[in-house]
Amino acid sequence: MKIIGLTGGIATGKSTVSKMLTHRGYEVIDADVVARELQVKGSPVLLALTKTFGATILDEDGNLKRGDLGKLIFSCEKNRAKLDEIIHPAIRAEFERKIAQSQAEVLFLDVPLLFKAGFDELTTENLVIKTSKQKQLERLMRRNDLTEIEAQARINAQMSMDENVARADYVIDNDGDLDELIKQVEKFLEVI
Repeated sequence: MKIIGLTGGIATGKSTVSKMLTHRGYEVIDADVVARELQVKGSPVLLALTKTFGATILDEDGNLKRGDLGKLIFSCEKNRAKLDEIIHPAIRAEFERKIAQSQAEVLFLDVPLLFKAGFDELTTENLVIKTSKQKQLERLMRRNDLTEIEAQARINAQMSMDENVARADYVIDNDGDLDELIKQVEKFLEVI
């Protein structure tokens, strides 16, 4: 089985590429989806998060308020480290379980922090989606309705684009339009 890590900074187009791969019949295990599944009401992960960050991260029904948790973790490096200590081992265990169950010849792991969190230990090759810093900032501000300072804090919390690219086996540059991105994804799929 070929396991390809799919990563890129926030708002680079990684999720768009992930959807393209899924629509073309590839199995994609998405770390964000796995994290949401692990953080459902009453789950051990959500209980650990509540113990660490307080009940203010929960709504009146006991569900996680992602926006509130996001503000806590992107405003403080220590909080981000605490979150990573709780969530990364749980995600990794779920990835390992899903990989063991997969019958795919080519499997993609969609992980925003692929290299930073060591998830590349699970992959055979890695694909990075990159874009210019300005385009990344604009997309993130528009997509998440953030101020420039808030968006820049989220970008700065991740590994630099240069570091990601240096560790990649394949790179797709998403500075163009959607048609250009589609062409690059098709070319990549021909190579693998």
